[in-house]
Amino acid sequence: MFDLPEAWVWDFWIVDDGDRFHMFFLYASRALKNPDARHFRASIGHAVSTDLTNWTRVTDALVRSDAPAIDDLATWTGSVTKGPDGRWYMFYTAVTVVPDGRNVQTITYATSDDLYEWTKAAVPVLKGDPRWYEPLTDDEHWADEAFRDPWVFPDPDGDGWQMLVTARANHGPVDDRGIVAHATSPDLVNWTLQPPLTEPGQGFGQLEVCQTVELDGGHYLLFNCLDTELSAARRASGASGGVWLARADSALGPYDIAGAQMVTDRSQYVGRILQDRAGHWVFLAFRYDAPDGHFLGGITDPRPVAIEDGQLVFTDELDAAN
Repeated sequence: MFDLPEAWVWDFWIVDDGDRFHMFFLYASRALKNPDARHFRASIGHAVSTDLTNWTRVTDALVRSDAPAIDDLATWTGSVTKGPDGRWYMFYTAVTVVPDGRNVQTITYATSDDLYEWTKAAVPVLKGDPRWYEPLTDDEHWADEAFRDPWVFPDPDGDGWQMLVTARANHGPVDDRGIVAHATSPDLVNWTLQPPLTEPGQGFGQLEVCQTVELDGGHYLLFNCLDTELSAARRASGASGGVWLARADSALGPYDIAGAQMVTDRSQYVGRILQDRAGHWVFLAFRYDAPDGHFLGGITDPRPVAIEDGQLVFTDELDAAN
C-alpha cells in the first residue's frame, strides 16, 4: 500500500511510460486534523513504481497557484496522456473560491517532457456551460459548480482526443443530476465542449472520476459515487456507495448507468483499472472508511480482476474460495 504518515492520500491517476508507472495523487497534511478540510489544501504528489506495489515518492507535480488564479484554492483530480508532439499532458481540475465560500471548478492542463517537471498552462481550457450543465446557483442545493475529474484519451477512430468530465445536468431532481460531460479536441490544446453523454435520472447525484476501460472485448465505464450523493431512490435500495462499473457499447457510450454494478462499498473509493507489466488487469483504489467510519486515505495494492457474465470480479477472491 502507498501511504504517507504525515498526509492523507486520496484520488490518484496512473500512467505507464513503458519503463515505470507514474502515480499522481492528491494529498494534504494531517496537521489539518479534520480530514474533510483536505479538499481545500490538496496538492498533486508523484510516485513511481515498476510493479504497482512498491512506490518511491519523488518531487511533487503541482501545487495551487497564488491568487487570483483558476487554481488558487486547490488542484484536484485529473489524468495524463502523451501528445503527438511527444510531450506529456496532465489535465486536472482547477478550483477557485467564490464570495459565498463555495467553489467553481474548471479544467486546465500542464505539460512535461519527462513526467517530473511540469509547466502549467494557467488558463482554463473548459468550463461548464449552462446550456447543458448545472451552474452555481443561489439556492445552494449543491455544494459547488461541479465540473471536474477530466479523463482524456485518444479518439477510438483516430480523430483527435476525447474528454469525459464529472458534471451535473441543469434539470431533473436535485439528487439525481449526475452526468458525464463530454469535450473533443484535435490537438489536446483547443477543446470544444459537447452535450453530455448521459442523462440525469440514473440514480446518482454525481459520477466522480470516470474512466473508460475495455475488458475481455467489452466496454465499461468506471465511476464513483458515495451513498451521500446517491439519489434517494437508490439509497432506499440499500446501496452504500463506492466504486461503480457500467456496461457500455463503446468508449463513448451509451453507458448503462442505471444498471451499474457496485464494485466496492465505502471502504474503497476512486477505483482504477489498468494492466500491470505482465499484461494482467488489476484494480487499485484509495481507502475511504475504516470499520469505525473514520477517514483513512492511502492507495491499496493492486488486485487482479476479470469480467464474468458482464460483472467485474476479484479473481483473488475466486481463488481463495476454490
